[in-house]
Amino acid sequence: MGKAWTAAWKHRALYLMMLPGLAYFVTYKYGPMYGAIIAFKDYNVAQGMMGSAWADPWYKHFLYFYRSPYFSSLLWNTFLISLYKLVWGMLPGIALAIMLFEIGNRTFKRWVQTISYLPHFLSWVIVYGMVMAFLSESTGLINMWLQEWFGFKIGFLTSTDYFRSILVGTDLWKDLGWSAIIYLAAISGVSPALFEAATVDGAGRLRKIWHVTLPGIRNVIVLLLILRLGHMLDAGFDQIYIMYNIHVYPVADIIDTWVFRTGLEQFNFSMASAVGLFKSIIGFALVLAANRVAKLWGENIW
Repeated sequence: MGKAWTAAWKHRALYLMMLPGLAYFVTYKYGPMYGAIIAFKDYNVAQGMMGSAWADPWYKHFLYFYRSPYFSSLLWNTFLISLYKLVWGMLPGIALAIMLFEIGNRTFKRWVQTISYLPHFLSWVIVYGMVMAFLSESTGLINMWLQEWFGFKIGFLTSTDYFRSILVGTDLWKDLGWSAIIYLAAISGVSPALFEAATVDGAGRLRKIWHVTLPGIRNVIVLLLILRLGHMLDAGFDQIYIMYNIHVYPVADIIDTWVFRTGLEQFNFSMASAVGLFKSIIGFALVLAANRVAKLWGENIW
């Protein structure tokens, strides 16, 4: 114990720097976990968290969600949209990072990188306004062209055939450059000696990407994949809630939007908390499973 205190005192400056981060997680991440008990109670605002009666049976609110006629479609929509965003969020980001790394003109590289990650700072309200300007059935630029050239319009935002593609496409456009930053940083950390050795061996640009760049950032790719799998049930509430409408509920209604309508708007906080706990447990299980698979592949992340 004495050695531990001695080591802590020796590195006290580092621990002091760590305190704000720890305070943030304790206050906003671990502290609110105590409120999860209302998932097992018939929560009443007037009676408070401790004064509210326990649910009978204790899994009452979980059962209500499971028996909802929308349960299967909500789960399917959430997983499918999350899977699309996972695939189209990672692969293009890796590709953009590799292309930026390969660009020799530093000025052009900086311009491309800056332009590509600026949309990340736009709110979904602004993005939806831009989508409406292009895809609105009545005043959208694309529909005006279709009407002028072909004599018909397409209800992109009210069609179940197009809406998921619009969700994934706008998410890709908004976060493509931002997701490429960490991959670009990882590529920059690959030893230049490896690229030089590949050049001496006669490898071309594509060969160096396949045999040096991608293996060099494999740990980062696996780590980010594991972290994103933990949010597989978070399909993007902000984006979907702003962009969806009653016409596309069959393909766009996810767990979070249903909870907002059925739980929070009706002040059924216990049910909303139960579904949140359900999502957290599934996400935790996915993280453990993904990490286990990564270890089997030789990627010991944790």
